[in-house]
Amino acid sequence: MPHYYLAYKPFNVLTQFSDAEGRDTLKVLAYDFPRDVYPVGRLDRDSEGLLFLTNNARVNHQLLNPRFGHEREYWVQVEGVPTPEALHRLATGVQIKGHFTLPCQAQVIAEPDLPPRDPPVRFRQHIPTTWLSLVLREGKNRQVRRMTAAVGFPTLRLVRVRMENLHLGALQPGEVRELSTEERQVFLKRLQKA
Repeated sequence: MPHYYLAYKPFNVLTQFSDAEGRDTLKVLAYDFPRDVYPVGRLDRDSEGLLFLTNNARVNHQLLNPRFGHEREYWVQVEGVPTPEALHRLATGVQIKGHFTLPCQAQVIAEPDLPPRDPPVRFRQHIPTTWLSLVLREGKNRQVRRMTAAVGFPTLRLVRVRMENLHLGALQPGEVRELSTEERQVFLKRLQKA
């Protein structure tokens, strides 16, 4: 039977269920997942936010295969105030590790209402920060952090808030919930159209 879950991965937690070095893993979620359920994709240890977990191999394949290009939205706190040119470069593609990123949506947003991060992002009195929304259709290793660094505005905090029609919503760090029937139907229909 297929299972579908959303979780809010906290900061400093690995996107896996075990670790030989004893670091925090998804076991901190304290949720009794069926044994065959795994996260689809990854969030870096120093990133947080929406994780999708399932035991549906077909859905897993569609979400991870870059040719399907599903949307992922990130709210990104960067150091400094990005210029219009930097935002344009983010949106049209920047070169990282020898290749250009695909075009994406990049815009400045108001500071979002997010749970505080533990530990908090360092505060520097004389250096402002800005929040961005980035909507990507690809997901290379540490891509968002490399993109913002490439245009001169390093990432301080990174929160994935959406995958296609699935939103972080009111989930708090460490919380898990199953998809509702309606969410599941809309989500699976969107994947079929991709």
